[in-house]
Amino acid sequence: MTNPIYEHLQQLGGAAAAPASPQAAVLEKVRNPHPGETYLVRFTCPEFTSLCPVTGQPDFAHLVIDYVPRDWLVESKSLKLYLGAFRNHGAFHEECTVAIARRLAGELDPVWLRIGGYWYPRGGIPIDVFYQTGAPPAGLWLPDQGVAPYRGRG
Repeated sequence: MTNPIYEHLQQLGGAAAAPASPQAAVLEKVRNPHPGETYLVRFTCPEFTSLCPVTGQPDFAHLVIDYVPRDWLVESKSLKLYLGAFRNHGAFHEECTVAIARRLAGELDPVWLRIGGYWYPRGGIPIDVFYQTGAPPAGLWLPDQGVAPYRGRG
């Protein structure tokens, strides 16, 4: 990396092994270039995968993560590796969704964060999980997460 403010990043710009678990994953962050400015950062992960902790069968979700940064931004490759670490992780939908939100909130200390976990049906029942750290900041442009509710063949 040519800019010294990025020298601490270990995963971006080179080979990075997949973490063995979400707990082992390293979330890297970079300084917010616009501290004090209220703006939204959105990440979507339309192919999120985890495992049912009881049956070991795969579960699939479309995640939408929105946050208003304070001092830090999450580095996107490290976020991708972190989310990918759930692929072999056994946990219920609620645990995965809330754990991701809490980990990001703990690492970044954002002004505000929310996550929508739109899970595909298991046993014929879709389970959607939503979490946010509080009310969105005043004046924030907050677009709809853009994921249609599950309608089956409807």
